Amino acid sequence: MEKQEFVNKLYEKALKIDIKISEKELEKFYQYMKLLIEWNEKMNLTAIIEPNDVILKHFIDSITINKYIDEQSKVMDIGTGAGFPGIPLKILNEDVKMTLVDSLNKRVQFLKEVGKQLELTNIEYIHSRAEELAGSSLHRQQYDIVTSRAVARLTTLLEYMLPFVKIGGRCICMKGPNIIEELEEARKAIQLLGGEIETTENMLLPDSNQERNIIIIKKVVDTPAKYPRKAGIPSKQPIL
Repeated sequence: MEKQEFVNKLYEKALKIDIKISEKELEKFYQYMKLLIEWNEKMNLTAIIEPNDVILKHFIDSITINKYIDEQSKVMDIGTGAGFPGIPLKILNEDVKMTLVDSLNKRVQFLKEVGKQLELTNIEYIHSRAEELAGSSLHRQQYDIVTSRAVARLTTLLEYMLPFVKIGGRCICMKGPNIIEELEEARKAIQLLGGEIETTENMLLPDSNQERNIIIIKKVVDTPAKYPRKAGIPSKQPIL
């Protein structure tokens, strides 16, 4: 896709979710897409590499939560993969302190290269499992916002996320369709881990039938020290 076509499509779709992307930011998104496609030939970063799909399913999808990010926030993106939603949010919020966490080192190396090429500052890249990182006093209950676009069930996902959120901060869980059952299933985990449901938002991505749900959990009390449990347990034995 030629650069001008990319810029036009991303700009127009972003306007439909009330986001105006500057020329400088559009240039960074274009660089990001090129790096994603280039590196994907060497390693499996994403199955989504067609430019129109990258625009909608990666970039636009990621920035649907931008309105919940304060410019001075300290944000963590868990299981960021190829950088979603963390890097698109960082492009739009230069002053946000962003921490990207992934369990695969090769993905972390890709993210570092993206950060270097896009000249992103106030950004940290961590190669770790969330279960292990949550034991660090540098990270536990230190973040205003913790987000994830991971595919785990909500009850499992929140065991990874809530330990990093400071009291008064929020988890922003980005999910696909049909979340009613997941929400009901996660009620015990939400309470046990120190959270409460603040709001849920349902939408279709612009010009598509792609349904998305944003679930926001507010942290109201400390997460008990025993959570998250050791690697593998949250998914095999979810809190129910």
